[in-house]
Amino acid sequence: MTLMKNILSRRAFTSLAGAAVFATMMPMTSFAADVTIPIIVKDTTSFYWQIVLAGARAAGKDLGVNVPELGAQSESDINGQITILENAVAGAPAAVVISPTEFKALGKPIDEAAKAVPIIGIDSGADSKAFTSFLTTDNVQGGRIAADGLAAAIKEATGKEEGEIAIITSLPGVGSLDQRHEGFVEVIAAKYPGLKVVADKYADGQATTGLNMMTDLITANPNLVGVFASNLIMAQGVGQAIAENKLGDKIKVIGFDSDEKTVGFLKEGVLAGLVVQDPYRMGYDGIKTALAASKKEKVEANVDTGANLVTKANMADPKIDALLNPKVN
Repeated sequence: MTLMKNILSRRAFTSLAGAAVFATMMPMTSFAADVTIPIIVKDTTSFYWQIVLAGARAAGKDLGVNVPELGAQSESDINGQITILENAVAGAPAAVVISPTEFKALGKPIDEAAKAVPIIGIDSGADSKAFTSFLTTDNVQGGRIAADGLAAAIKEATGKEEGEIAIITSLPGVGSLDQRHEGFVEVIAAKYPGLKVVADKYADGQATTGLNMMTDLITANPNLVGVFASNLIMAQGVGQAIAENKLGDKIKVIGFDSDEKTVGFLKEGVLAGLVVQDPYRMGYDGIKTALAASKKEKVEANVDTGANLVTKANMADPKIDALLNPKVN
C-alpha cells in the first residue's frame, strides 16, 4: 500500500466532512480510468467513515480506478442507502463496495445488486449470501476485547472485577453492533461473574441520545462502575456525560473506534479504553478486492481486518498511533 506523505490533524481532517457529503451527490471525476467502483458507506459525515473513504480514495489512485464516494448523512438513513445502492448499480460499475446500514433491510437490495455486479461488503454484514468477499473486523472478538478491557479497568480502579455495568448500543439491528454486543456479554458471563449488566440500552444513532442515556444511568444507578459504548457515536455521548459529571475515576468506559474527541477523552481519563479497528485498510482493501473480483480473479470470501484495545498506557506505541492517526490525503 502506498503511504500518503502528510498526516493531517484530526481537526483538519474532520473539516472535510462537508466535502464528503457533497460526494454523496456527485461522483469523483478526477480519474481518466474506464473502471468505476463506487464505495457506499453508512455515514459520510463521521470521522470513522471518512477514514474508510480515504483508504478507498488511495486505492483508486494506486490502481487507476474511479472511486465515487457515496453514502447517507446518518447511519439511521436505511432507505437512503438502499436508493444510493440502486442508483450506483444502475450506472453499470465494475463492482460495488458497501457497508450495509442495517442487517435485515439491506439483504434483498444486495441480493438484487449482486445479480448485476460483484458486491464487496465491508465493516457490517447484511442478510445476504451474495457478497463476493467480505472485509471486516471480527466484531464478536471486538466485543470480547471490550469486555476484558472493561474488567481490567474496573479492577485497576477498585481492586476487584465486581460491580454494576451497562451497555449502550447506537442502533438496533446493525450487524456489527449486534456482534459486538454478543461478544461482550459472552465474555462477561463466562469470565466475570462479579460484573452484573444492570442496563442494556439502544439509542437512535445520535450522540446527544447517548449523552442523555448516560446521564439518566448515572442518576438511576449510583453503583455503576462500568459502561461499554459499542460505537464511536455512543462513545462520544457517553464520554461527554462522564466528563460533565467528573466521573472518570468512578465509572470506567470502553468505547469503540476513535476520533479527536474520544482520543481526547482517553488522554484525560474520561474513557478507560477504545477498541480500534482499521477503517483505512477496509476502504483500501475493499477497492483492491473489488477490482480483482471484477476481473474474475479469486478473492478471499472473508477477511478479518483486525481490532486492538487502546488505552492511555499504549496509545503512543507506533502500531497504535498509526491507527489513531491514519495517513490520509
